[in-house]
Amino acid sequence: MGRHSDAKQRILDSARVLFHARSYSAVGIQEICDHAAVKKGSFYHFFPSKQALTLELLDQSWLGFEQAFISSLLNPERPALQRIVHFFKLGCEMQQRLLDKTGCVLGCPFGNLAMELSTQDDLLRAKLQVFFQRMETVLEKALLEAIRTGELAENTDTKLSAKAMLAYLEGLLLMAKTGNNLQDFTVLSEMALKLITNRCKD
Repeated sequence: MGRHSDAKQRILDSARVLFHARSYSAVGIQEICDHAAVKKGSFYHFFPSKQALTLELLDQSWLGFEQAFISSLLNPERPALQRIVHFFKLGCEMQQRLLDKTGCVLGCPFGNLAMELSTQDDLLRAKLQVFFQRMETVLEKALLEAIRTGELAENTDTKLSAKAMLAYLEGLLLMAKTGNNLQDFTVLSEMALKLITNRCKD
């Protein structure tokens, strides 16, 4: 039986780290291979192009995002609106860990790619659009549950509110990345629910 190789996963892991720390355009295939300690031929054995690598990386990253963040919005152990507060808190905690490790606020990996590539690569743009729509859908589910439990008024526009909250989150991440400082993110994220309730719950 042949020895199992983890080369493909190392390539994906290296691309995730390098793209997030720098940018898609700034990182070449050779650099990914060097970081992953694989030969360039191994890269092309698994991926015909950097675009193909990124499409698979996005799918894998979404699965990790679901486990780490989306699950918090579906957790029935918290009231619906508290789940949204916790979702923002988890995002801040992740950025703080990356800041402690790298010295930089790295922002949202999906948002970073969207800003860089949406006008350049239709396949990647479409994939990212699907991910943002999924985030909106889960946020809306939490808002709909908040209406059912009496936490929100019945006339709340949950679809528009979910879009606004996601836009708010991505904007906070962009501002934090630009200033390389999480202080405003921490304070302003506590105001997220005021977008729809005019009050904030802990």
